[in-house]
Amino acid sequence: MMSDTALHTLNSLGFAKPPAETRVVVAMSGGVDSSVVAALLHEQGYDVIGVTLQLYDHGMALEKKGACCAGQDIYDARRVAEERGFPHYVLNYENKFKDSVIEEFADSYLRGETPVPCISCNQSVKFRDLLDVAKDLGADCMATGHYIQRVMNEDAARAELHRAVDTTKDQSYFLFATTQEQLDYLRFPLGGWTKDITRDHAQRLGLITADKPDSQDICFVPGGDYTKVVKGLRPEAGKAGEIVHLDGRVLGTHDGIIGYTIGQRKGLGIGGGHSDENSPLYVIKLDAPAARVIVGPKEALACDTIFLKNCSWLDTNAATVTLKFRSMMQPVTAQVARHEDGSATLTLSAPQYGIAPGQAAACYLENRMIGGGWITATQNTALALAA
Repeated sequence: MMSDTALHTLNSLGFAKPPAETRVVVAMSGGVDSSVVAALLHEQGYDVIGVTLQLYDHGMALEKKGACCAGQDIYDARRVAEERGFPHYVLNYENKFKDSVIEEFADSYLRGETPVPCISCNQSVKFRDLLDVAKDLGADCMATGHYIQRVMNEDAARAELHRAVDTTKDQSYFLFATTQEQLDYLRFPLGGWTKDITRDHAQRLGLITADKPDSQDICFVPGGDYTKVVKGLRPEAGKAGEIVHLDGRVLGTHDGIIGYTIGQRKGLGIGGGHSDENSPLYVIKLDAPAARVIVGPKEALACDTIFLKNCSWLDTNAATVTLKFRSMMQPVTAQVARHEDGSATLTLSAPQYGIAPGQAAACYLENRMIGGGWITATQNTALALAA
């Protein structure tokens, strides 16, 4: 356990030296959160360097108000740095972002999956390549504006990831793939705050981003119209096909499976009268090779087993966890079995609905985020045994 003397000599970022001798690179997206992190750390006397990644080609018509790392956001990040008086760099990562995130996003939809590109971006660009940039700049750590808490476990002498105090802003789901090595280097100054506190500091500091709205969409998808983006990248995504009931009946046609997601009820385009008592139908499965949308009753969506690939774990001992397969859902209890090939199987204590391949499953021990993986398939054990 760390001694009281050692604790008292650490600065607010956890280093045993004055702030002025502690260099911190701040990942600045151009939004209010990262702007406050950079400005506050500079105010506290740290040697701050702001870095913004230019992630996509503005000529693709993807730039929009509130997007991360678009032209306006780069300008805003630069202005914050200039007005506060610390250096700021813009790095062109368009090709890397396109190859690692956008292309995979499009391919995932073609496979009938529901991708989560913000996790892929953190995994392949921000928390890997940007960390390398920070180290090349001689930084002691890198700070971001994410709402998640980094907590030192003094007994284990290592950092842990915990959910943010503000549950409405908690971003732990999107950071499930953070490795221990990355976590040791990262800092999340906003994790113990609510958003209104961040806004108050932005006003006090006079930041131009103080009233800037939060981005609600995927940064490279204008207005949330992901089908337009996918079709632009993969014209074959508009391949027509059949909408088929689980019992084999063809109920209609569609203009591409990318317009449908597992669990979808509205906008199926098949009208009513296809089930007893006209009960609603849901998207149960997307058969990408056959270009088929499979629909059925809600009970057919129930799954009690989730299969994961490409897992990342901060704790490999826990057998009973709570998990989220969507960022804002309430966690549910599950048993986890880890496999040597990096996959895992989650057995839920109660069936859940609307779980789709391509989503991520983030696992927790109470408020501590311990890892997770990418969902490849689901199963209803009772139905599988009956078959």
